[in-house]
Amino acid sequence: MADMTDAPRPSDDVSGEGGEPMPPRKSLRRNTMVMASGTLVSRGLGFIRNAMLAAAIGATGIAANSYDVANKIPNTLYAIVAAGVLNAVLVPQIVRAFRRADGKRTVDRIVTLGVFGSLAITLVFTLAAPVFVGIYTQGWGAEQRDLATAFAFWCIPQLFFYSVYTILGQVLNAREQFGPYMWAPVLNNVVSVAGLAAFLALYGGYRPEIDQPDWWTPGSTWLIAGTATLGIAAQALILVWPLMRGGYRWRPVWRGPKGELSGVTTVAGWALGAVLLDQVGVIAVTRVASEAGAVGHDLGDASIAGNAAYFNAMMLYLLPHSLIIVSLLTALATTMSRHAAAQDMAALRATVARGMRIVTVFGLWSTAVLVALAPMIVRLALPTVPADVVQSIAYVLMALAVGGAPLALLGVFKNVFFALEDAKAVFYIQIPVTLVWVLGMLGLQRVLDPYWWTAGTALALSLANVVCVVLRGVGVRRRIGGLDGRRYPALAARALLAALVSGAVGWALLRLVPEAGGDDVLHSLMVAGVSLAVLVPVMGLVYWALLRLLRVPEANELVAPVVSRLRRRVR
Repeated sequence: MADMTDAPRPSDDVSGEGGEPMPPRKSLRRNTMVMASGTLVSRGLGFIRNAMLAAAIGATGIAANSYDVANKIPNTLYAIVAAGVLNAVLVPQIVRAFRRADGKRTVDRIVTLGVFGSLAITLVFTLAAPVFVGIYTQGWGAEQRDLATAFAFWCIPQLFFYSVYTILGQVLNAREQFGPYMWAPVLNNVVSVAGLAAFLALYGGYRPEIDQPDWWTPGSTWLIAGTATLGIAAQALILVWPLMRGGYRWRPVWRGPKGELSGVTTVAGWALGAVLLDQVGVIAVTRVASEAGAVGHDLGDASIAGNAAYFNAMMLYLLPHSLIIVSLLTALATTMSRHAAAQDMAALRATVARGMRIVTVFGLWSTAVLVALAPMIVRLALPTVPADVVQSIAYVLMALAVGGAPLALLGVFKNVFFALEDAKAVFYIQIPVTLVWVLGMLGLQRVLDPYWWTAGTALALSLANVVCVVLRGVGVRRRIGGLDGRRYPALAARALLAALVSGAVGWALLRLVPEAGGDDVLHSLMVAGVSLAVLVPVMGLVYWALLRLLRVPEANELVAPVVSRLRRRVR
């Protein structure tokens, strides 16, 4: 398969200040593998971190749900301030800046305003921690809100370090230094695991008394929440080193020519509006799920999934997406921005079409795996939680997984809009999508038993993803003059058929595996680990064989990295 990036052209030989050369362009496949390998290691450590967190404070209950809300606040604010606004403008603007002789000064100004602006916002939001806890919760008592607020005071400063990580990482991405951005979270997880290990050593594992707000002291609160913030700080600051090694040294720049950043502010404004709309849905999800957790606490039923259970399911749902899709989309964003800056619509269409095909083929298979093997996946990730809690989280994971392939396509389409500096379209599309999401989850809450409320929010999100794909797809098609209209529907239909068969095979084989629950954590880990080590490759083989049989050329994209490595080892 040909590489998605074009061969270097004279116009692409851009320099920074002082004739500083940009790094040579690498193949999409190699860039994706470098990023995916970093994400794989990080996610592996993330599994350990989350398993240790569940062992320390549980997966449902007062402590788990309180910490989840506190930790969700900086992540949500990050999605608004950093991921939503900064990602919308940084790569396209930095790519354009580096095409100019004085481009480094513009980049320095963007970094300066982003870093110090994020610091000011973080200080204000940290002081407003009690307000945010009130917004994100429903049905909680005062003592539980106070515990969540105590966690939040330590967690919200993560927003500043998330922003620094995003800003520095996107400068690296624009310079096609993709590896450090995806490997930096490894350090974050190492620090977090160390903090949780200290907590378990000092205070022991989860016990009923931990679920009482008055048990928590400043020391225990800091070990759980403070070390999590230290991890994010390490993740951000470690990026300074590869930037300097790559030849970029930041100098604070506050001012520049009039209108220099007009494109930044325009795109950022519309992107901010779209993300704010999206966060309306996030707030609604957290309130519904937190109320479900409160009902479970009142009934003494720990199996009712609350907001902490939703977080654990979301983490597992995003694992295949972050391993492959995000890595691919990160490389695609730079390529799309380059084509858009050169006004090469033909190359942009080809990049989008290939991106759509690859993410669809992988996204449908990951959905099949997550739906078919959900209980065993949750058991492996959370070996210390009871079997009934595992099952309730698995239902949430299944509902989320239905929207996996649409989520991957959304990333492709969003990058197109941002490359074309058309965040306005993203904002307007988000309005009906948010309505579908919020009305869907509230409607399901009214008709379902509390046990299913959190799974209902996940199903509503999947439905909203489908609606958003249709609307964004129509918008992108109009902007770039086509979307591989004949080839893509046929490929998607064949890949869906292969995914359904692969999922049925995995689901049937899972029925033969013994229950992996019980008090023996090591036994649970062994059963779940061995089962997944067998079933996932079997499902992958079935899927790949059916794709080949159905003549889907992208089937080779799934196995090409593995085959190439095996060939090198044989030689």
